[in-house]
Amino acid sequence: MIDSRIQAVLNFVRAGSRVADIGADHGYLSIELVKRGRAARVIATEKNLHPCEAARKNISAAGFGGVIDVRLGDGLQVLEAGEVDTICIAGMGGALIQKIFDDAPEVVQSARQLIVQPMNAADKIRAWLAANAWTIDDEDLAESAGIIYEIISAVKAPDAPKIFKRESSPLLQKFLAQRIDKLERVLAEMSKSPVARASDKFSATQAEIADLRRLCRARVSCYNGGGGVDNA
Repeated sequence: MIDSRIQAVLNFVRAGSRVADIGADHGYLSIELVKRGRAARVIATEKNLHPCEAARKNISAAGFGGVIDVRLGDGLQVLEAGEVDTICIAGMGGALIQKIFDDAPEVVQSARQLIVQPMNAADKIRAWLAANAWTIDDEDLAESAGIIYEIISAVKAPDAPKIFKRESSPLLQKFLAQRIDKLERVLAEMSKSPVARASDKFSATQAEIADLRRLCRARVSCYNGGGGVDNA
C-alpha cells in the first residue's frame, strides 16, 4: 500500500504519537501509522476534494474512522496549536513545505517533531529548520521508481542524539551520483549565459559539485580499504 519513500517517513514516527499527515492524498500513510501502532491519533489534511473523499472512504473501510480525522483544507491551517505533536509532509517541493510551515507558525511551534520528504530543495528545508530552532536528529534515503529521496526528521531539542541513517545507507553513493548529474545539467544551462556564469549561484553550484565528488571519492576509498581520499 505504501512505497519505500513513505515507509521511510513512517519509520521516523515515534510510537503513540499524535500525527498530522499533510497532503494525505488517499490516506495510505495515515492508515499505516495507526495499523502499526505508530500513531494514537491522526489528522489527515488534503486541500483537494477528490483525494479528501478518497481518503475518507479508505480510512472508513480500514475501520479507523474513529482514530483518523480527515479534514479538507490547505496544509496546517485546518489544525489548532497543540492538536498534534508530529507533523509529516511528504511528496511536496521544499518551497511549498516551507510555506506550509510559515502559514501556521503556532501549529508548527506546538509540535515536537517534523518529518519531511521534500521532492526538491532539501537544503532550503535544512536552512529553515536551523533558522527556526529545529534540530535535525536523523536523515535517511529511500528509492522509489528509480529516484532516491531524502527524508528528514527534526525535533525541538538541541541536545537530541543525532543518528543520520543516511550516512550508512546503501543508496548514498547512487544518491550523490544523481545529485551531481542534476547539478551538472543545471551548470551546463547556466554556462550558456555570460550573466549566469558570473553569478554567485554558478560559483556555488560548482563548489557543491566539487564537494559531492570529493565525498564520493572518499566513500569509494573507504570501501576499498584505502586510508585517504583521492583528490585527483
